[in-house]
Amino acid sequence: MPKIVIVGAGSLVFSTRLTADILSYASTRDAEFALVDIDKERLDYASRIIERIFKEGGYDKATFTATTDRREALPGADYVISSLLVGGYEAIEKEIDISMKYGVDQCIGDTLNAGGIMRCLRTLPHQSGIAKDIMDLCPDALLINYTNPMSMLCWGMYREVPGIKLVGLCHSVQGTTDQWAGRLGLDLKDIQWKCAGINHQAWIYQFEKDGEDLLPQIREIAVRPDVWLGDTVRMEYVKHLGYPVTESSGRIHTSAATVAVLPEAEEVDVEMKAEEIQIDIFHASGHGGQNVQKVATAIRITHKPSGLVAICQDERSQHKNKEKAMAVLRARLYAREVERQHREISEERKSQVGSGDRSERVRTYNFPQSRVTDHRTGLSQFNLDEVMDGDIQPFINSLVEREQTLKLEAAGI
Repeated sequence: MPKIVIVGAGSLVFSTRLTADILSYASTRDAEFALVDIDKERLDYASRIIERIFKEGGYDKATFTATTDRREALPGADYVISSLLVGGYEAIEKEIDISMKYGVDQCIGDTLNAGGIMRCLRTLPHQSGIAKDIMDLCPDALLINYTNPMSMLCWGMYREVPGIKLVGLCHSVQGTTDQWAGRLGLDLKDIQWKCAGINHQAWIYQFEKDGEDLLPQIREIAVRPDVWLGDTVRMEYVKHLGYPVTESSGRIHTSAATVAVLPEAEEVDVEMKAEEIQIDIFHASGHGGQNVQKVATAIRITHKPSGLVAICQDERSQHKNKEKAMAVLRARLYAREVERQHREISEERKSQVGSGDRSERVRTYNFPQSRVTDHRTGLSQFNLDEVMDGDIQPFINSLVEREQTLKLEAAGI
């Protein structure tokens, strides 16, 4: 029974989706998880999601604990997964703004340049603290780091804590290759690809299917307006250098104020209807004697609406394999639904906030001119004091009129 400690479990989508994935393997279905985060509220929410994953998946042998003290969680750990954000969003703003003050215009300051160095300086003491605690309490555990700046932190931990078993991982390579496969209308499992580089600057230099080089098609797709507009930075790299890069980020103009009003996340429920399930029975593969070769006991269950598949051939009984496969499928559906909910909330936030750039401004308050301008309707009024006191009815009226006009146009009236 492996023990897996997740430090930074308050990163809800990452920690819970990771837990569901780990439980989907037979060798880790009885794992002991220890969730660690200094934010008690987010830790409690993560715990509720993990409980639901256990329940929906039928993982009655898996267990978990939650604590704000990592030294309490580490003894006996086999794996420690680190995903931290030290200082919150206020620190991220400083990484960008301070660098910009001195002429260094960064997209995201989490890897290189002044911003990356600042993030390393405030994060490395905590990461080294984790490494030291591991050497003290569970020296044989493998530390899997997902925290940025990846290279600086891994280098720093190796120097600070010699002997630590450590590997740094990042999911951007898998995400980018899958994205390009989708743009080509292909399945990634049918593609042979190679990617090389350093963290946050990796390049796909081979992308083939059955011996056919797909890079020329990628170069053509990169200059298509619909693709270029949605992923401009990476498409420009392809256009000028000829090869896809894994990273793309945009800089937020922090002198503009943005507002988002979001619904509170509700409990997620999973429902599987009989007509949505396809069950296939086949002969198990591998060692196991005559039963493996002669009796069809392996089960493959496909959830038609989502395309998710769960396969089980662990047991000699078809019935038991079906129960296990159904439990795995239910847990995967639940994790997917949680991820969808978080993605919808994130997209709602993005739709309201946008990039924060001045080009997306909604309203301007010009104090020297005592002017207020709503850029959606073009209405300007020179009564700033009254507006600040709450006299905004003229702006509400103009927005209502605009909304009605847009609806009529959409209906073709």
